[in-house]
Amino acid sequence: MKRFLPDRFTQMLLGTVLLASLFPATGSFESFMHIASNVAISLLFFLHGARLSREAAMSGLKQPRLHILTLCCTFVLFPLLGLGFKALFPNLLTPQLWLGVLFVCTLSSTVQSSIAFTSIARGNVPAAICGATASNLLGIVVTPLLVTLLLHRHHEAGGISEVLNILLQLLLPFVLGNVLRRWIGEWVGRHRGLLAVVDRGGILLAVYAAFSAAVAQGVWHLFPPAQLALLVFVNACLLGTVMLITTFGARAMGMPRADEIVLVFCGSKKSLASGIPIASVLFSGSGVVLLPIMIFHQMQLMLCAVMARRYAEKLERQEAAAGSTSAAGDNAAAIAR
Repeated sequence: MKRFLPDRFTQMLLGTVLLASLFPATGSFESFMHIASNVAISLLFFLHGARLSREAAMSGLKQPRLHILTLCCTFVLFPLLGLGFKALFPNLLTPQLWLGVLFVCTLSSTVQSSIAFTSIARGNVPAAICGATASNLLGIVVTPLLVTLLLHRHHEAGGISEVLNILLQLLLPFVLGNVLRRWIGEWVGRHRGLLAVVDRGGILLAVYAAFSAAVAQGVWHLFPPAQLALLVFVNACLLGTVMLITTFGARAMGMPRADEIVLVFCGSKKSLASGIPIASVLFSGSGVVLLPIMIFHQMQLMLCAVMARRYAEKLERQEAAAGSTSAAGDNAAAIAR
């Protein structure tokens, strides 16, 4: 039963949304929180850069087809499906929630959970490391460009300036952190627990600042409760469609089982850790835009946990059957002798 409950970080996110709804930051405190969240986000990406091992990032480049397919699922298939769903059911969600769903479709894959689930399923872990890392690196630039292209935000707030803001606030600290890895890499490696607190703290600050601004604009009065159920349904359709396409597509192309697992888990994931900071820059004060990625995050964890166990159990059964066959053959040979 526990596997169907929200993970601890999702619970913290929901608690932060509740806190912002009950006690939103206003006045000078709102300005302070906005500055603090921007600083925390820049620090978060600086530390991501400092942690990135170039050797690990390059280790899986021997399989370009697999990585190209994974990136196409992340940055091509998802946006096309999102646009298709919106075109078919334009009135199913409010405009802001559709904006959030399409934003989810533009995000990069996760890193930690993609690798973890690939490992649990006994897939190609080096390829997962390479693919997920490449997706996150590209996402810093590709996501805002896709948002500008797909959502036509250049008519609303100057899309090019938003991309530049992303580059300055996220990409520049990331590159700086990676350049300084030579000197601070060992320290970063020794303090992973502390850095995890910084990561999550930065995301929670960004969520609190975004929802505080949204609450001040009366967002919950504009958000019918029934929309939450419809949002869950749309996310489920989106995630389920991608997982079906990646699973059966990999088998149709004759991919090895280990590579199929990489395509399924890396190609179907969307990064909450990258999504919230990017959204705080692109959609300042629009807290409802964050709801789809928060819900999608929990749904992908639950579904992928079940699928990873099934992949592992299936392989274990095959190995057990092969072991039984081998043992029977050995016994027959012994009797014949």
